Amino acid sequence: MKRLLGLLLAFLLAAPARAQTFPVDDPVLKRIWALGMDSSQAYPLAQALMDSIGPRLTGSPGMRAGQRWLRDRYAAWGINARTEPYGTWRGWRRGITHIDLVSPRVRSLEGMLLAWSPGTRGVSEGRVVALPDLPDSAAYQRWLPQAKGNFVLVSFPQPTCRPDSSFRQSALPETFDRLVQERTAAREAWAARLKRTGLNGNELSLALGNAGARGIVSSEWSNGWGVRRIFGTRNELVPSFELGCEDYGLVSRLADQKQNPVLRLQAEGELQGEVPVANVIAEIKGTEEPEEYVVLSAHFDSWDGSSGATDNGTGTVTMLEAMRILKQVLPNPKRTILAGHWGGEEQGLIGSRSFAADHPEVVQGLQALFNQDNGTGRIQNISMQGLVGASSLFTGWLSRLPTELTRDLRLALPGTPGSGGTDNASFVCYGAPAFGLGSLPWDYFSYTWHTNRDTFDKIVFEELRGNATMVAMLAYLASESPERMPREQRVMPPDRQTGEAVSWPACTAPARKSSENAR
Repeated sequence: MKRLLGLLLAFLLAAPARAQTFPVDDPVLKRIWALGMDSSQAYPLAQALMDSIGPRLTGSPGMRAGQRWLRDRYAAWGINARTEPYGTWRGWRRGITHIDLVSPRVRSLEGMLLAWSPGTRGVSEGRVVALPDLPDSAAYQRWLPQAKGNFVLVSFPQPTCRPDSSFRQSALPETFDRLVQERTAAREAWAARLKRTGLNGNELSLALGNAGARGIVSSEWSNGWGVRRIFGTRNELVPSFELGCEDYGLVSRLADQKQNPVLRLQAEGELQGEVPVANVIAEIKGTEEPEEYVVLSAHFDSWDGSSGATDNGTGTVTMLEAMRILKQVLPNPKRTILAGHWGGEEQGLIGSRSFAADHPEVVQGLQALFNQDNGTGRIQNISMQGLVGASSLFTGWLSRLPTELTRDLRLALPGTPGSGGTDNASFVCYGAPAFGLGSLPWDYFSYTWHTNRDTFDKIVFEELRGNATMVAMLAYLASESPERMPREQRVMPPDRQTGEAVSWPACTAPARKSSENAR
């Protein structure tokens, strides 16, 4: 048996590269394929990042540990990498969270303290009340003292936590239609209740904290089975935490029926004041045109309710793997190749915006930037970002790639400039050729984006390997191209509804401190 296993292992190790269809006989492209698809390091890189380091909240110890890990990985491959500070942010360290319903029955609840929330300093127990339905802001001001000592529910309680897909599959059409109508009416009524407070979400949270509420309870459902969105809070007065859809509904119904729900909360969260925040930049220096740049781009920060696997651990590993491959096949590129691992994307693209503002030489010398930030799926959509001459050069590069990587690819020609959804927008606003690589969703918005389910197991490694291989190939072709990427911008069509002229997005100055941008 041992001999048979040994022979099988030897066969697998000696097996030729999997079949691929190259339109051109380019030995560099073939070597990239072999390193990216048959000698991939994506799995161990992703496992270490998502499982061992975990979430990378801006300003947290996890973010700093992750950036040290990035630099160590690059150093091991002989690639120079540096940390570039861009300002400060609110430092915060997460500890444990335990939430229990203790009356009228006992049940441990699914939930978590929100980022940047203070902890409980021990165990905190109190009654639960819902934000009441009152006629106007004056009535809410009179009610606020009644929040003292209570946990206050501030989110819309879903009538069902069964996804719509379940109803579409099994329900009678009229049953689903009725659910949608009733849910829409109830959600609108809750939104009207919040509006009548006269306070926005942040102001309401602070008002409840000042009134002495024991804690603020919210819930944001992703519309998927057992999945909850997890963001942060700006309330440093009292603990703010979220519950899963089912448990929030349970507690809300108990409160609505005056069945006196009582919660017990133990949560650790350490506010650490302003702390330095940074990007990590890796560099393979160009030999012929070192002041022209190809940039591989992905944000490194995440929310911390899970591991940040598909937002944006997979983008990070894509760029890491591409740089590892390029160092082996193209150690002396024509143009300088940078990898930008941005911080603060979740807080408004702050890391990449700061880099673009601080490095006009990179913006001016940019040949192409490739950004990936929407999950684990294979790259399927690329917009030319409104650059009317970019498509000829870009399609020339794509025409040289193996069919296995491009068969499902769609290009938007000339497309429209990115308006700020992710980090390539920080460069597009300068008119620079910065392209977003859009991936197949793989239930991204229902199950992994900003949720407690964004974990290592959601990564589809076959597609991640293909993405890293494609990015390495595009970086190689962009670096060695004899032509510069054109920057002529399309004239934007007027707005369809208003008929008004539409201009390119403007570059906004990044706020370098949390006190300027988040409080």
